[in-house]
Amino acid sequence: MKLTGGYRIPAPLDVVWSALNSEDVLRQCIPGCETLVKTTDTTMEAVVVQAIGPVKARFKGSVEIVNIVPSQSYTIQGEGNGGIAGFAKGASDITLAPDGDETILSFEANAMIGGKLARLGNRLIDSTARKLAGRFFDNFEEYLKQKVEPELENRQQASIL
Repeated sequence: MKLTGGYRIPAPLDVVWSALNSEDVLRQCIPGCETLVKTTDTTMEAVVVQAIGPVKARFKGSVEIVNIVPSQSYTIQGEGNGGIAGFAKGASDITLAPDGDETILSFEANAMIGGKLARLGNRLIDSTARKLAGRFFDNFEEYLKQKVEPELENRQQASIL
């Protein structure tokens, strides 16, 4: 399965880059994320609960960030095992570009599933993947609005003084 998309994020590139590399931010933004713990600078262990159609599973797995070009791009790849429900693994190339005080985020993701999940059908799985990606970016934007906008306002006021 392949998924591509882009989002205009109302925050400067350095803020978006920092948030995308924060385990706390990712934990809050990933739909169904129960735990996300950084094990090294570029690896994390995660537990995520997801329902895909009639199948609900708790996936335990690992995530690694590779191909890092600071403040520009990286690849986030991972795999998780959902027990009897099956497994999921995939990777997403994330690219950031500044656009004034905003950031354009583009992504291209590839995923593979197996087990019971694979029998649900591509349309249901594709639809669920698109919804989860949309929820992640909605959560990410909301996080930035709540946590970062006050900081950005302080920055602007400090530069005026």
